[in-house]
Amino acid sequence: MKNISHARITKVVAFLIAIVCLTGIAKALIDLEYNRVNLNDVNADNYFESQAFSEESYGLFNTLTKLVGNYKSEANILSGKALTKDNRREIENELFYDKFYYSDGYDHNLPEADNKRIFKEIYADDIKQKKEEHIQMQVKEFYQAVDTLKTYEGIVYYASDGEHIFSNSELNKKEQFESYDAYALFGDYQQKVYPNRVVESHYYDFSTYKFDELNPQTDVMYVAFTDSFLQQKIQEWEIDKVKAQKFMNESILFLIGFIVSFIYLVIVIGRTSFKDKNIHVHVIDKLYNDLNMVIVGCLMSMWFVLIIEVVREIYLPLSVPIFIIVLLLILSLVKHIKNRTILSYTLIYQILKKVFLAGKHVFDSGSIGVKTVLLVIGYPIVVAATFFMFPITIGLAAWFALKKVKSFNRIKEGVEQIKNGNLQHRIEVDGKGKGEFSRLAANINRITDGLKKSVDSEIKSERLKTELITNVSHDIRTPLTSIITYVDLLKIENDPEKIAEYVDVLDQKSKRLKHLTDDLFEAAKASSGSIPVQEERIDIVSLLTQGIGEMDEKIEASALDFKLAYPTEKVYVKADGKLLWRSIENLFSNIFKYAQPASRVYIDVEDVGNEILVTFKNISAYELNISADELMERFKRGDESRTSQGSGLGLSIAESLIHIQRGKFLVQVDGDLFKAMIYLPKLTRE
Repeated sequence: MKNISHARITKVVAFLIAIVCLTGIAKALIDLEYNRVNLNDVNADNYFESQAFSEESYGLFNTLTKLVGNYKSEANILSGKALTKDNRREIENELFYDKFYYSDGYDHNLPEADNKRIFKEIYADDIKQKKEEHIQMQVKEFYQAVDTLKTYEGIVYYASDGEHIFSNSELNKKEQFESYDAYALFGDYQQKVYPNRVVESHYYDFSTYKFDELNPQTDVMYVAFTDSFLQQKIQEWEIDKVKAQKFMNESILFLIGFIVSFIYLVIVIGRTSFKDKNIHVHVIDKLYNDLNMVIVGCLMSMWFVLIIEVVREIYLPLSVPIFIIVLLLILSLVKHIKNRTILSYTLIYQILKKVFLAGKHVFDSGSIGVKTVLLVIGYPIVVAATFFMFPITIGLAAWFALKKVKSFNRIKEGVEQIKNGNLQHRIEVDGKGKGEFSRLAANINRITDGLKKSVDSEIKSERLKTELITNVSHDIRTPLTSIITYVDLLKIENDPEKIAEYVDVLDQKSKRLKHLTDDLFEAAKASSGSIPVQEERIDIVSLLTQGIGEMDEKIEASALDFKLAYPTEKVYVKADGKLLWRSIENLFSNIFKYAQPASRVYIDVEDVGNEILVTFKNISAYELNISADELMERFKRGDESRTSQGSGLGLSIAESLIHIQRGKFLVQVDGDLFKAMIYLPKLTRE
């Protein structure tokens, strides 16, 4: 029930209601047209105020005015007296512009009046012939008007200019016409119409304006309507008024029904609920919108032609299918309006878009030669096709050229900055990576990035060398100084106990010095890649389990709780067993030295596709106030004070050893959480 407003059955019912209402409106309009019913008569209170009476009287008044005021008789017409000044001017102007104005005889340096005088002299015969043709046409219209008067029944008229008389009765006095219930009188500068309701009608001026063409001194016109004529016309008018009221009521009712159903369809079409934001399309919606509009226009034009001109009797079988198709197509357009594709989903737009994209693709990806050919051939074609807007075409071409020149200047300025040592400079060129200039700028930026990385790497290398020398000298000098000091003490000491104590110190310091030199030597070999690698299949979980077992005493002494997690199935890596264990041993050593006592250490083994990931996580006993990158540097310890006994080379050696085994070694620091990750190539089990 919640979705009944958008249910398919509801939409179908609303669609059928719209079709029924649309068909009802069409039927009412067709009936109005074929029954010659005037809707305006609905508001008229009586026949004399109606449009029907106005049209009936206008036809007679117009005919009598032509005969009395202009034509008069055939002899009068043939004498040329019926040709008014407007008629003569119209004939002369028509010939003037048709034959003379655009000819070589027209002199633009002369006034218009002089040119017309020359024209009348040259084309006098043509003017005369044209007037004769017009006179013959007036004779024809004269007899047609006389015949038209004979068709009026129930109307008595008398019209005269004092010489020519047009009448259908013996009545010729004004008083005689005033005896009728309805009449119109003109003459002696007077105009009288009865009943007065005719004068109050909105159509009065329309039906009597021809009286102004009569001569009030000589012309008279008397018209009266007989009782039988009025009764018949009033009865017909009342019937037509009832029909008009019925047609209007039906049209309003059907129109309201159509508007309501159509508005509902516009709101719900294309969606399954009010919350649905997507527009759902069907097969009919795949028709291009411009073709849709053409089909709608053609169908409606065909309907008008067939219904109005040809087959009015079978309008229902023709109208319903046409209205169904038209309404479906209109609702399809509504969907596209909602989806904001009313313009983009047109055949013309798609063709122009494909042509534009094809040309743009060729222009963007083609060589300079191809682009030159396209410009040489394409620009004249564009200019020819848009000759009516040539300034705009030139403006667009100038804008395009200026844009390219600006791009070139931007590249030139950027190269100059880079040449002067500004490796931070970036060349920005429009085009989103397309076009010669955009690709050139991108390539220069890549070269700059590579050069900057090389310079940064060289600077870092120099810094590391300096730090290495400083740290090595510091770390070696400390035990070496102690050895020298205690050797000097031994030379002067005679107490055996003191001598034994000094020898123990010398032994510790010499071992410390040996450890430092061994680590330094190993780090140098590992970083140089000169250590031979013998890759083999290694069960990484077994290697870790065995290592934890061997270090059981150290684990107990440190009170660390090691947690090992690994997949249920065995996983193998391709690596050198000794080098891999040396790397893992360095990580264990790092954990024992720097992990928080009595904390947990997590070792996770994960299968990540083509690699095996081994992760070591522990909580540092010292505040990690340096970054992960700095921890990877040689002679760096987690505590900057360097009071521990480590060499600071463990992580660096581990990274180098893993690297030469085609693996990856990463370090992450999150607060006091230290995480080391080893990625090794996975070896599938055979």
